[in-house]
Amino acid sequence: MESIRLYILESYNELINKVSWPTWSELQNTTVVVIIGSIIMTLIIFVMDIISKALTGFLYGLG
Repeated sequence: MESIRLYILESYNELINKVSWPTWSELQNTTVVVIIGSIIMTLIIFVMDIISKALTGFLYGLG
């Protein structure tokens, strides 16, 4: 039981004193980067899906 208590105390100490938390501005900037990256990846996958559908239809004579 003592080891669990020690683990919690050390975890709390690390979160309070050793972790560098981002500022609100940094958090907003990285959120925008993640959203833009997600949109770009979504568009790439969408285009790949359309191309593969067209190729499959062409190869099997469905389109």
